[in-house]
Order: sequence, then structure tokens, then C-alpha cells
Amino acid sequence: MVGNRTSVGLDVHARSVAACGLDGQTGQLFERRLTPDRAEIAAWVAGLPGPVAVTYEAGPTGFGLARYLLERGIECRVAAPSKLQRPCGDRVKTDVRDARHMARLLHLGEIVAVAVPSVEQEAARDLVRARDDVRGDLMSARHRLSKLLLRQGIVYYGGKPWTANHDLWLRAQRRGEVFTRPGLALAFDIAYDTMLATVARRDRLDAAIAVPARSIDLDRVRAGGRDRELAPVERPLDRRLPRAGAHRVLLRRDSVPRFDHQDR
Repeated sequence: MVGNRTSVGLDVHARSVAACGLDGQTGQLFERRLTPDRAEIAAWVAGLPGPVAVTYEAGPTGFGLARYLLERGIECRVAAPSKLQRPCGDRVKTDVRDARHMARLLHLGEIVAVAVPSVEQEAARDLVRARDDVRGDLMSARHRLSKLLLRQGIVYYGGKPWTANHDLWLRAQRRGEVFTRPGLALAFDIAYDTMLATVARRDRLDAAIAVPARSIDLDRVRAGGRDRELAPVERPLDRRLPRAGAHRVLLRRDSVPRFDHQDR
């Protein structure tokens, strides 16, 4: 990479890190098997011929390592996995080979980096992910409860389900003759209590998301960036887009651009 003598590629996993440093002047390779301890990684990188640049693929380990290195003055680029060049016909994949490949790409300037979010931005992303997970849990809980009733020939015809009226109807079914059998009664109670607990979890997350989402300008999000002058929104956001959805869109399109160059 231009301006750096040593290009370091890391293959980062939960319990190990394969590291490879490529000296751009001599062609020498420096390879080491490291632990995920950030201080150990930074110390090894600091011992290489400088200046040094580091790269690794974006993945489930997050951006903590990149922030740690950047705070200590070590250039670090988190590579977009979908933009990485892969050798044709190379079917042998090991951690060491991946680290070497990353180091060579960085040396050639072929790394397409994603923007590294701040701690606060990454926390907001996790909050939205938690809301998405709960949404799936709630769908499953409602499905189990409704199918339990369906197996007993009980179907709701009173309008839209999962409303206050539907909840009163569910409670009335529990007092029916069908659920006097102990096993069936317990199955209903478990399914119903699970649904209520999941609804409570969803409401807690909605309340947490609503705080930062109140400041989101939907017209700004729809315009697709910060480079346009936008008229103020006259109507409140929650009448136009759910807060969780608006928060998710803002995180992906406005606060944290996916790549470090707009043309990518």
C-alpha cells in the first residue's frame, strides 16, 4: 500500500488470529499465530518495519479491533468481504493463506474498506438487531398459540387478531371446557405466557429505539445522503414510517456509509 512499508493481513476468528506481514521493500513475510487479545495484536504489529497498515475482513467479531488499532495510531482498514478478489481455481482455504492474501491485496491497494462505526453507532445497530430478533420470536409464539387452538377446533372470527379484543377472547377460551384437561391447560398457559413475555420485550425495545429515532428526518433518509438540501418534515415521523424501520435505514444510509467512498 502506498505510504506504508509493511502490509499486514489478519484472519480474525473468535479464538485465534492468523497474521501475516508483507514487507513491501524486501518481500519478506512475517507470520504469527496470535490470540484475539487486542493488546497482543497491536504489540506484534508495532514490532514490524514501519510504517504499517493492517486489514481484516468485516465479520462477526465486529469493529472493536479496528477501533483499538486506530486509537493507537495504526492504520487499519476493514475490508468488505463481497468486494475481495479471490484467486481463480484456488480451492485450498486456510487461515494462514487467507492472511497472506489479505496482506498482498493491501499491498497492491486492492482493499475496498467499509466505514468503521463508532461504539455508539454499533450499539444502535445491535439494538435494531435485537428488535428484529424479537419480532421473529413474537411471530413464532403467536403461531404456536394459534395452532394449539386450531388443533382443538377453536378459530377466532372476531376481526383482526392480536388486538385487545382478541386477547379477551383468548382468555375466555382458557376458561372453556376444552382446557379442563391438565396437560392441555398447561400447554395453553405456557404458550400464552410466552407470547405475553415476548410482547413485553418488544415494547421495551421499541421504547429504547424511539428515543434516537425521534430525531430522524425521513425526507433526509429518502433523499439518500447528506449532500442535498431538504425541506423540514411537517408531520411527525411515526405517522410515516415505523421508528425501528427509520432507525435501521438511517444507520445504514446516513450515519454510517457502507464504504469509505461514495462511488462504491
